[in-house]
Amino acid sequence: MDYPVRPGADSENMRARIQEVAEEHFRRVGHHKTSVADIASELGMSRANVYRFFPSRDAIKESICRRVLDSTAELALTIARRSTPPSEKLEELLTAVHHHNKTKLLHDRQMHDLIVAAMQENRPVIKVHAEQMMTILEAIIREGSKRASSRSKIPPKRACLSKFVLKSLERSGYAR
Repeated sequence: MDYPVRPGADSENMRARIQEVAEEHFRRVGHHKTSVADIASELGMSRANVYRFFPSRDAIKESICRRVLDSTAELALTIARRSTPPSEKLEELLTAVHHHNKTKLLHDRQMHDLIVAAMQENRPVIKVHAEQMMTILEAIIREGSKRASSRSKIPPKRACLSKFVLKSLERSGYAR
């Protein structure tokens, strides 16, 4: 029996395939050296067909950048949702995100370079990510300041330091 396919499902599947191939190429040779023709060739289609799903090469790069940044945001959300005291969450989150980014720099240089390029080009995906991360941190800090227990409460200096770190990242180009 044939089941009806949701409208746009094929389009979504093709976009996902293009992203997978693009990400693999970006990881292997870098985003600067990957052309739409390379992606199209790997998929057995024309460049024009790729452009049916993404308006530009930059749109492909931005979608891959979003996927990479979403992994960082998901890590932060996982930590923020834990039932541990807010002060522990904050410390764990900052440490985990730092470790995640450091690992990306050392072991996934091509993806790190893609993110750096997006920051330098003031891509909207960077601003959205910075706002997501700020929202997550602010929620933890708010939770910590509402807690009565001194063990759970986030010390004001730590809360200020966390906000300072985020604002510094924003000013340095992390979130323009």
